[in-house]
Amino acid sequence: MTRKNATWTVGRLADRSGVTVRTLHHYDEIGLLRPTARSSAGYRLYTETDLVRLQQIVVYRRLELPLDEIADLLDGPDGTVEHLRRQRDVVAARRDELEVLVDAIDQALEREMNNRPATDEDMRELFGHGFSDEYQAEAQERWGDTDRWAQSQARTARYTKADWAQIKEEQDATNDAFIAAKRAGEPADGDVAVAVAERARVQMDERFYDCDHEFHRCLGEMYVTDPRFAATYNDLEPGLAQYVRDAIVANADRSS
Repeated sequence: MTRKNATWTVGRLADRSGVTVRTLHHYDEIGLLRPTARSSAGYRLYTETDLVRLQQIVVYRRLELPLDEIADLLDGPDGTVEHLRRQRDVVAARRDELEVLVDAIDQALEREMNNRPATDEDMRELFGHGFSDEYQAEAQERWGDTDRWAQSQARTARYTKADWAQIKEEQDATNDAFIAAKRAGEPADGDVAVAVAERARVQMDERFYDCDHEFHRCLGEMYVTDPRFAATYNDLEPGLAQYVRDAIVANADRSS
């Protein structure tokens, strides 16, 4: 609120409006905003009318209008209401432009995020306890000198979060197929379970490293001898680790 007939020196107006003294002097020099009152001592003072004009200038400057265009608008025949309506229209149009720009930036950001290699945080989000730094370090210690480890590292280094999400979806589908076969009473060495085992081998071969039937047989043995691998399967379905191992072995035997 302002007092009726209130006036301000350039310094006080700067404090009140947030516009610098230097800027106010510049507006005065170019005739955009000149103090219209005088003190008894002859000092130039800004009035409430000047303050309203300054507020309109500030709005137009925020809309990035040049000073000469602002002067034409303020000194034209339109009144304050018409100025406010015009300002509102310009702000609304700029808002729509900015919303479109924000959407475009979000889409570009999403593309960049999807195309970058997955981070450890991404992996934990996707795989939960199935991914840990401890497991990664142990795997490197056990197989770090092997060709398959090098091949797997080269392939997975470029995988994005979307790639890993697809891999997880494939793995979950394979596990679900094993569970369905076991619950349906399909023998582990029967055609249904063996077909699922072959799907698992091909997935390993395509996604990570060369996985022939004999190497897949070795993995199958690890699924029952390593308590953590066994728990991963058995937590999904009691006895599933042994079932998967037997299906893998049966598939390898058939390929011999």
